[in-house]
Amino acid sequence: MTKPSASMTIGVLAKMAGVNVETIRFYQRKGLLTEPDKPYGSIRRYEDADVARVQFVKSAQRLGFSLDEIVDLLRLDQGADCEQASHLAEYKLSMVREKLADLTRMEVVLSTLVSACHTAQAGHVSCPLIASLNKQSPGE
Repeated sequence: MTKPSASMTIGVLAKMAGVNVETIRFYQRKGLLTEPDKPYGSIRRYEDADVARVQFVKSAQRLGFSLDEIVDLLRLDQGADCEQASHLAEYKLSMVREKLADLTRMEVVLSTLVSACHTAQAGHVSCPLIASLNKQSPGE
């Protein structure tokens, strides 16, 4: 990847940040990225800092932060409030751990059901997986 110029178009910004132009526009609508002024008769120009900001947003998304949470992180970045950032990260970590526990439970149940399907005798009228799903109540 080449070094970004100090003044680039939205297309170049998108390419440098590894996203598409619509992502840049979406981030602007959500307040994650400011839209630069458009000089009369010209086009908007973006700076190196805009590339870094889009990359920050993408990195935070990969860690599971929502766009609203990323707005908060961006505000904290400007104020260097590490304690608040830590609280956000701790909360996100607890949510990830809950999801992992849910996924582990799902894996165990599905593994058991798949094994039951493989060991079911050929003459059985009901598939163990389907039978188990039929037993579940709507709220489970």
